[in-house]
Amino acid sequence: MSVSPKLLAHSERRDPPIPPQLYNDHVESVRCRAVKNAHCATEYFRGDREVFVDVVNAAALYHDLGKLDEKNQAVLRMISHKPLPIAHEDAGVEQLLRLKRMESAVLVAAHHAGLFSREKEQGKNSRAFRNMTVAEHVDGSLASYIDIHAKALLHTLNPLAANEPIGKCGFKRRLALSCLVDADYGDTARHYQEEPDAEPPAPRWAERIVKLKEYVTALPPGDNPRQRQRNQLRRKAFEACLNAPIDPAIRACDAPVGCGKTTAVMAHLLKVAAEKGLRHVIVVLPYTNIIQQSVDTYRKALVLDGERAEEIVAEHHHQADFSGPNTRHLATLWKAPIIVTTAVQFFETIANHHPAHLRKMHELPGSAVFVDETHAAMPSHLWPQMWRWLETWTRDWGGHIVFASGSLPRFWELCEFVNPSKAYCDVPDLLPDTLRNELESAEAHRIMVHPIQRAMSCDELIDFVQEQPGPRLVILNTVQSAAVIANAMRQANHEVLHLSTALAPIHRQVIVQRVKNQLRFKHQGITDWTLVATSCVEAGLDFSFRSGFRESCSVSSLIQVGGRVSRENEHDDGNVWHFRVNDPELPPHPGFQVAQRVLDAMLQEKWFERLPPASLAKEAMRRECTEGGYQKAQNILKAEDDMEYPTVSKLCKVIDTDTRIVIIDPILAKRLQQGKPVDRITLLRHSVQMWTNKLRQFAVDPVWPEQDSDVGLFVWRAEYDPDFLGYMAGALPLLKGLRDAIFVA
Repeated sequence: MSVSPKLLAHSERRDPPIPPQLYNDHVESVRCRAVKNAHCATEYFRGDREVFVDVVNAAALYHDLGKLDEKNQAVLRMISHKPLPIAHEDAGVEQLLRLKRMESAVLVAAHHAGLFSREKEQGKNSRAFRNMTVAEHVDGSLASYIDIHAKALLHTLNPLAANEPIGKCGFKRRLALSCLVDADYGDTARHYQEEPDAEPPAPRWAERIVKLKEYVTALPPGDNPRQRQRNQLRRKAFEACLNAPIDPAIRACDAPVGCGKTTAVMAHLLKVAAEKGLRHVIVVLPYTNIIQQSVDTYRKALVLDGERAEEIVAEHHHQADFSGPNTRHLATLWKAPIIVTTAVQFFETIANHHPAHLRKMHELPGSAVFVDETHAAMPSHLWPQMWRWLETWTRDWGGHIVFASGSLPRFWELCEFVNPSKAYCDVPDLLPDTLRNELESAEAHRIMVHPIQRAMSCDELIDFVQEQPGPRLVILNTVQSAAVIANAMRQANHEVLHLSTALAPIHRQVIVQRVKNQLRFKHQGITDWTLVATSCVEAGLDFSFRSGFRESCSVSSLIQVGGRVSRENEHDDGNVWHFRVNDPELPPHPGFQVAQRVLDAMLQEKWFERLPPASLAKEAMRRECTEGGYQKAQNILKAEDDMEYPTVSKLCKVIDTDTRIVIIDPILAKRLQQGKPVDRITLLRHSVQMWTNKLRQFAVDPVWPEQDSDVGLFVWRAEYDPDFLGYMAGALPLLKGLRDAIFVA
């Protein structure tokens, strides 16, 4: 091959017209971006910063070396979406292995395929991390690649004096891969004009603390003595969190529901961020529908004059990490000063092996995290390994985290969850014991829990619910059950609203506001109505109903429903009923069996009458782990220790379902098909998540016909009701012929 000034990294595009990207421009840009990412991350690193940056730099320099193959260049010179004939990663891997730079070779091998399985790589004997389908060809061509690369870039690396070992710290390896992948994907998106190349706004933490204080001070005191007392306790909680010490880096806040944790914990994290010079504050919530409420609060309380609210407080509705050429630019990145995201997005990012999911992870060093409603963040068996990662992050990478919930399970105190020698580790509460006791005392008699012994049919449940005073909240375990009950209530001429993930975020937002408006009319006697929902409403939403009903699920879920009943202590008789269903149209949730057995046992043993919420949640988690989760937890720990990264990623699913993003707006889908720009927020607000196996059973088509049927974006073709049932308006008629089809929450 001869040296050419037209060596390409990416091909030309016709619509819109974009010229090809030169190889040396792309590689040098990726190297600079990756090194910048690494420097920003290691500013908070307690280990060897120079070694980390060098590993990333070497990987970036050779990550696209194989594109210099003449067969690849021939494809890149065409306007084509054809894959390159020679896997381009392998050349960089081999060159780095020859230079004895093992960790950098691992990153190059992973920057499209994902992190490795040690067992699989060991099976290759001396050819670990190589692509065996092209290895022989690459070995024969490598010298010419390096010669062309050197003449084009004037950058080469010297071999190390000794082989660099493969380390065992998966957390650090994921961070390094994130630095490389973000640089590679970001530069490609910049070239194709798919992502703006702009710096994020300044954090201005100290100014935001002042703004937050002003916001809290201006909140109304309450309409009656009990409400005024409750609001006084909230202000005490705010001051306690604001004035709490900034160390240690792992803290708890297990104050009861409704004590103002949204603003109180934020005050603490802003103080930590200001004093430690952190980059981001990340708020992690369990359900997508409560993100909008939190985002609205934070934008009112934290955005300064002259700032654009969406650039300061970024919302991230659900998992949207795309790696394909049509969708990569839609990935939501952790760039804003304050990010509000989901537990799925946050925790599955840390556990992942795939580059598209890991792209934003390098923003985690030097960040403060608020895990709100921790009890619902993830299944119990995921916490042991997650706790190890979070300890590494807070100890070595400048992280700070607060676990908060009205029913906070202090799992770190259980030997079933952490190394017995480290059990009962010190995780102090942000609130002093005296204030926590005062809050628990005010909470003690707010509601009563009533178990219903017999399982009920759909009609029996509706009759029982209608007998109780309104407004009423009914929470079911699956999207299907909620839709069936809500639809049946409307057909019986009952006043009913419906809220579940069958509605896209933009429509859930409307329903949430409608619920709030109707709740405000309680004092006018407008009370005879019911909200039927899934678990998406049981935490984080500022609702206060007269009566609550919860399908048997878990101890924490039952506790949390109490936070939506007589929330302001405005009723003398706030009641919650715990019920079971027995109806073919109301399918059981397949993932709740263990939690239901634990809940039944603790109700029979009258634990709810003896212990505060946090102690109940902790005991329930211990039992759930002992009964069903211990071996799962051990499997994850072993897979991480064994460097079986694809297995870890598979086992660490916060929601153990194989779901895809389905757009409910056909006009939006058509814009994507035509190659027209669609911003990520618009996409997320007009889409839902559906199980992959439902895509084949219902009216769902791929946005791009050429995409694989099990990946990418899809569009809903059946009826969609934005005011009531969402996509279940089209699914319910079809379900009559598909009794095995279950839509879970």
